[in-house]
Amino acid sequence: MSREPRETGTGDGQGHRSDGDVLTSSNDAGDSRLAGAFEHHDVTPEQRQRRKVRSRASLATAIALFIAALLVVVAVLGSAFGLFERKDYHGSGDQDVTFSVADGSSTGQIAQDLQAQDIVANASHFVSTFQQRYPEQFIQPGEYQLKTRISSDAAIDALMERGEATHYAAIPKTQRMGDTFTALSQATGIDKSEFEKLSTDKAKFGIPDRFPNLEGWLHPGEYHFPLNATAEQILQEMVDRTKDTLAKNDVPEDRWFEVLTIGSIVEFEGTPQVYRSVAGAIENRINNPNGETNGFIQSDASVTYGLGTTTVHLTDEEKRDKSNPYNTYANPGLPVGPIGSPSDDAIAAAAHPEDNDYYYWVTVNLDTGETKFSKTYEEHQRYVQEYQQWCSDNPGKCS
Repeated sequence: MSREPRETGTGDGQGHRSDGDVLTSSNDAGDSRLAGAFEHHDVTPEQRQRRKVRSRASLATAIALFIAALLVVVAVLGSAFGLFERKDYHGSGDQDVTFSVADGSSTGQIAQDLQAQDIVANASHFVSTFQQRYPEQFIQPGEYQLKTRISSDAAIDALMERGEATHYAAIPKTQRMGDTFTALSQATGIDKSEFEKLSTDKAKFGIPDRFPNLEGWLHPGEYHFPLNATAEQILQEMVDRTKDTLAKNDVPEDRWFEVLTIGSIVEFEGTPQVYRSVAGAIENRINNPNGETNGFIQSDASVTYGLGTTTVHLTDEEKRDKSNPYNTYANPGLPVGPIGSPSDDAIAAAAHPEDNDYYYWVTVNLDTGETKFSKTYEEHQRYVQEYQQWCSDNPGKCS
């Protein structure tokens, strides 16, 4: 029985298995190798290097973009959840600061104020720390001496130490008694009328009867009064400071009136550098009633005190008014009492005046406080003109 011959190949270079699967011919493989060889020889080393650089640059850019996106996400989430906020300070603090707690202030309000003054780093952390330590207590109103940049625990220790809470008042030099009473009332919450009632009770405070009231005795400076201090206790503390200053300057009681009254005038009439010179000129006027000034001090500040004003421009009529007991133009010698609160420097100058021959003085430059002294009225007038010229050259500063 004859068989048909098995087909082994075709002229197109393709062979067929008996199961019909297509086989890759050796010619196809050769073509591939040729293409690869052509491609290999067609790309130069410089081109391959550039491709590598571009590939690396693309990778680096992708990494940088990823990191940038990650930082943005972290920043947004960190800000939202307070991850980057400083929670607390450490150490003993930096600068001294007076911190005030007003009546009715909540712990949250106090915390915000503490952070605003850079006393604590974080108000929320302060509140949580305070609530953990004193869950059922509150911070007393008053003035506290703290430091900037301290820990919440340190701030709480100072605020909760009962002896630290005070009423704070700052009394400037030259301030009149009525204004001082207003400041004390605002600082302590005590009605001003309580201070006013005590103002003429000189014996209660150990003040000689020659003084008309407490004017001149309410020593200027900073005060921290206990929260439960009475009006009498507050005034006594201020009077005691004045007595201490008199004692330091060896002023006997029979000179208290003279020293405090002259000191209060000196405070208005010059700068600390010339206090003693001004005090010496005032003494010359008082001690020489037959001299060129006829015993008159002629202080504008004393006249305005008697008028109850603060103007620096007096009329001739006001200067001639003898009914004003503080008018040192119309009445020779000292006025009936001090015209403000003299400072330590002014009291020291009045207690130990400069020994000079001056009768006149005028500040010729209000910016520098330069004051010129003279023995005669004629010389004095030349300096007055110098002062007037300065005022003309500096509009608004002499009004």
